[in-house]
Amino acid sequence: MNENIGAEDLETVAFEIGVVVPKSLGNNKDGDETDDCVEVLVDEFRKTGLIVDRVIGLQNEFLRLGAPLKTLGQAAAELQLKKRTHIGVDLQFHWDEVEAYERQPDGSLFSWFERYCCYRHIIYGIVNTSTSTVILKSDGNEVHWEPGKPLLRTLESMGIVKEVFPVHDETKRKQLLRSWALNWWDFTVQPIDDICNYYGTKIASYFAFLGMYTRWMLFPAAFGVTVQLVDFGSLQLFVLSAFFISIICWAVLFFQFWKRKNSALLVRWQMNYPAVDNESKYLEGEWYQFQSPVELMKKQGADKTDKPRGKEAFQREEWLGHFMRFRNDAMIILSIICLQLPFELAFAHVYEVLRSDASKFCLTAVYLFIIQYFNKIGGKISVKLVKYENNKNIERRADSWVYKVFGLYFMQSYIGIFYHALLHRNIMTLRQVLIQRLIISEVLENMLENSLPYLKYSLKKYRAVGNKRKREKGTSSEKTQYMSRVEKEYLKPDYSASIGEELEDGLFDDFLELALQFGMIMMFACAFPLGFAFATLNNITEIRTDALKLLAMLRRPIPRPDATIGAWLNIFQFLIVMSICTNCILLVCLYDHEGKWKISPGIAAILIMEHVLLLLKFLFSRIVPEEPAWIKANRMKNATHVHDMCSRQLLRSISGEKMHELKKDE
Repeated sequence: MNENIGAEDLETVAFEIGVVVPKSLGNNKDGDETDDCVEVLVDEFRKTGLIVDRVIGLQNEFLRLGAPLKTLGQAAAELQLKKRTHIGVDLQFHWDEVEAYERQPDGSLFSWFERYCCYRHIIYGIVNTSTSTVILKSDGNEVHWEPGKPLLRTLESMGIVKEVFPVHDETKRKQLLRSWALNWWDFTVQPIDDICNYYGTKIASYFAFLGMYTRWMLFPAAFGVTVQLVDFGSLQLFVLSAFFISIICWAVLFFQFWKRKNSALLVRWQMNYPAVDNESKYLEGEWYQFQSPVELMKKQGADKTDKPRGKEAFQREEWLGHFMRFRNDAMIILSIICLQLPFELAFAHVYEVLRSDASKFCLTAVYLFIIQYFNKIGGKISVKLVKYENNKNIERRADSWVYKVFGLYFMQSYIGIFYHALLHRNIMTLRQVLIQRLIISEVLENMLENSLPYLKYSLKKYRAVGNKRKREKGTSSEKTQYMSRVEKEYLKPDYSASIGEELEDGLFDDFLELALQFGMIMMFACAFPLGFAFATLNNITEIRTDALKLLAMLRRPIPRPDATIGAWLNIFQFLIVMSICTNCILLVCLYDHEGKWKISPGIAAILIMEHVLLLLKFLFSRIVPEEPAWIKANRMKNATHVHDMCSRQLLRSISGEKMHELKKDE
C-alpha cells in the first residue's frame, strides 16, 4: 500500500481500474528511480488527479486506480459527453454546471460506462508534451518516450504494461452478492438499478429480460403441466389446440410488454441513443471513448460546402452496405444448406437407427464434440465477413454477426428434431430427444459454464504460486506472501463469448442459451407441453448462477453502452413465427394409441388456425403500444419546456440588440 494515499481517500474513492506492470527486481544500481518506467507512470497518473494504490503481487505489481468526482467530471467535459439535464434534455457536460444534470438511480453522477470512458481518456491521454524524446529505464533497458506519444501505449508496446482491466469494487460486489446472487428467496426479483450501476446497461438489460421472461413463464408452465399429466381422452386434440393458441398469444404479448419495460428502463437509465450511435467507437476490443460530432462529420466526408457530393457518397455507401450484407448472408445460408444440413441429417438418421441407449449417448457425445469445431470455424468466418460490411458501430456489427452465427446453432439444434417429427413420426423418440436437449444439455451447459471459469482460475493460481516457490527455493525467504485481491482478479478469466470474442462478450452465450431454449419449448409445445415447466425451473436457477459467475468467478466486464437486447429480439420474433408453423404441423400429424402418427382430416381447420394466429401476432403488436403513455407525455412536456426557454432566450436577445441600437442612435 502506498504511503502517499490518505486514509480518507481510500475509504471514499473506489478503485475501478487495474494496471499490471513488472514486479521491481531492484536492479537499479544507482538508486535513482526518477527515470524508472513504473515510477514515472505512477507519477504521471497522480499528476492527472488519479489516486494510485500500489500492490505487490507474487509475479507482478498492480496499480489500482481511483478517481475523485472532480477528476472524472473534468475528463467528461474534455470528452464532450452528453448527459441528461433536469429539464429532460441531453446537453454537453460542463463541470462548472454539475448541479444542472440528473443523477443515476443510485445517486451517482456518472454511469459505469461513462466512468470507464473517463478513466481511459485520462490514462491514455498522458503524452510527452516536450519537444525531445524522454529516455526511461526498465530493468536496465532503455525506453524511448517520443514527443506527442501516449506513455501507456509506449509501455504497452514494449511489454512493460501487461494489461489494463476493470477491477471489482469490493463493497458493491459484496452487497450484490447478498442482495442478488445469494438471495434465492426472491426467485425472479433482482436489484436491476444496482446491476446497471455496477455492470452497465447491457448486462442489466439481460438480467431484466431474464427476470421478466421467467415470471411470465409461470402461466405456460402451469398450463403445460396440466396438459401433460391429465388425460383428456377424446378432447386431447382440442386441449392441445387451446394450449398452442394460448402460448402463441402469451409469447406475442410478452415481447410487446418487454418493449414497454425496455422503454421505461431507457428513460430511467438516461440513455441517449443518438449519442451512443454517433459518438462512440470500439477501439482494440474495448469501448474506448467518445468522438465529437464534428470529427465524425469530417470522417464521413459530409462537408456542407459539397452537398451534392456528400449525398451521392452517402447513397453509394448505403447501397454498398446493403449489398455486402446480402452477399454475406447468402454465403452463410448456402454454407449451412450444403455443409451443415447433410451432417445434421446423417446424425439424426444414425441416432434413429441405433437401438441401444448407451450407443445413442456415445453418438451424442461425439456429435457435440465435432459440432464445437464447426461453430468455431463458422464464428471466425462470420467475423471476417462482418468486417467488410458498412455497419455504423460495434453494436451493429455484433448484431449482424449474431444473425449469421445463430443460423448455425438453429440448424444444429432443431434439424434433428424436425427429422424425427416429420419423417419418422415417432412421438416417443421425439419426446426423448426433447428431454435430452432441454434437461440434460441445459444441466451440462450450466455445470460447464460455472465450473470452467473456476478451473481456469485455479490453474493460473496454482502456476503463479508454483513459480513463486521455485524462485524462492534455496533462498532465505521472508514470510509467506498471500495473493492479493487484485491479483486474484487478474488471474480470473474474462467475460468473453465462446466464439467471436472480437465482437461479443459473454452475453452472447447467455442469450443464445435462452433463444435455443425458447425455440425448443415453443416450436414443439404440442409434443412436449411439460417443457415450459423445466424451462422455468432452469431460468430461476440461471438468474442466480449467472449472477454468481459474474460476481465471483470472472473479471468485471468492460461496459457496453447499449441498453437493449439487440438482434436477439428479432430472433425471438422469428422463433414465434416458426413455432406457429411447426405446431400446426404437429397438430396435423395426430398420433394414435401405439405412438405412430397419422394424417388427420382436420387439416383445413388447422391451416385456418395458422393464418389466424399469424394475424393475431400482427394485431397484438399494434394493439399493445411499445412505449408507455407516461414516457410520451414526459417527452412532450420536456420538449415544450425547452421550446419556451429557447423562445424567451431569443426574445431577450432580440430586445437587447434593439436597445443597443437605440442607445447607439441617441
